[in-house]
Amino acid sequence: MSRAHSRAMTPKWSRSRTGQTVALIVSLLAGSAAWAQKIDVQFDSSADFSKYKTFAIRNGTLNSRNPALNSELTKKQIEADIRRDLTARELTEAADGRPDLNVVYHFGSQIKSELEAFPAGWRGWGTRWARVPYAEGTLVIDLRDTSVHSLVWRGIASEEKIDAAKIEGKLDDMVKKALAKYPPKK
Repeated sequence: MSRAHSRAMTPKWSRSRTGQTVALIVSLLAGSAAWAQKIDVQFDSSADFSKYKTFAIRNGTLNSRNPALNSELTKKQIEADIRRDLTARELTEAADGRPDLNVVYHFGSQIKSELEAFPAGWRGWGTRWARVPYAEGTLVIDLRDTSVHSLVWRGIASEEKIDAAKIEGKLDDMVKKALAKYPPKK
């Protein structure tokens, strides 16, 4: 059977649905690629990061309406991840006395929505718009110099997921990727 004959035997509605399906899959994949983790780092360029040897975790805050993200367990997980990643960078947690750096973190999540375009209409030449809800979680880690009481480094990690509870599974990665940029390269 020739290709032209095969195409002629396929109903028109089937060919247009196939085109719509392919276009829908491509747009969904493109949209999901935009939902990647974002990392931003800010630092005081005049600070001497080689002098910092000790740290202490202080006053972490959580701000989320989702109970899975606004719990004592989430705080413990974030603090354990911060300890692990800072000690991997040859900093020591100060047991007593005054540390070189105070670590303060803030984690929050909120529900957002994005307007997505989908092919519709005859042969997929039209456009249908739909609101797609998603959750955004943001973790801010501040390192403050205790001798001058000022912020010297800030790491901001943002994660977008369709389900807010899935952000909890990405907390380790958010801390790791933010602190991977400490100490900064000037």
